Amino acid sequence: MADIKKLRGNLEMRGFATSCFATAEEAARYLDGRLDGTSIGIGGSITAQQLGLDQLLPSHNSVYWHWLGGSSGQAAAADVYISSVNGIAETGELVNIDGTGNRVASTIYGHKSLYLIVGVNKIAPTFEKALWRARNIAAPKNAQRLGRKTPCAAKGDRCYDCESPDRICRALTVLWARPTAIEYAEVVIVEQELGL
Repeated sequence: MADIKKLRGNLEMRGFATSCFATAEEAARYLDGRLDGTSIGIGGSITAQQLGLDQLLPSHNSVYWHWLGGSSGQAAAADVYISSVNGIAETGELVNIDGTGNRVASTIYGHKSLYLIVGVNKIAPTFEKALWRARNIAAPKNAQRLGRKTPCAAKGDRCYDCESPDRICRALTVLWARPTAIEYAEVVIVEQELGL
C-alpha cells in the first residue's frame, strides 16, 4: 500500500502543491471548481479522460485536447496544463515517457500552472521502481492501446528497448522539483487506480 503522507510531504518539499481525494469524482469536482475562465491544455491522458474533464471543463474554460480535435500546439499555448504521470515515487520524483514529446515538454515549460493527476496504481516506493513502472507497465499498455507494432505491445510484459519505427518510448522526463518556469504546480492524488 502506498504511503501517501510520505509522498505528499516529499512533493511539497520539492515545490509541488498536493491534494488528495478518495475518488475520481471528487478530484474532478475539485478541478472543475478550481479552473474557471482560463485556457487549458490536456495531454494524452487516460486518467484525465476517466475523470471526465473533457465533459466538465469546456463549459467555462477554453479547453484544447488533441484527443478531441484540438491541436498539441493549442494545448502548448494554454495557461494551464493537465496531464498524468507514468510513475511517481514516494520520494517525490515524477516520471513520464512520451513518443512525440508534446506532453513531457508541457510538464516542464510553457504554462503558468500545471496539474498532474495520479491514481494510486502509479505510486512506487522509490525512484527506480517508478522508472521501472513507467517503462515496463505504462509504456507496453500504451503501445497496445495505440495499436503499435512493438515487442512490448505484442507481449505486454516489459520494455524491450526496441528499434521499431512504432516505438513510443522516445523521450523520458523526471521532475525532481517544480520547474521554475511554471508558477504553480499541483499533484492531485486519487486513492483509486486510474490510467495505465
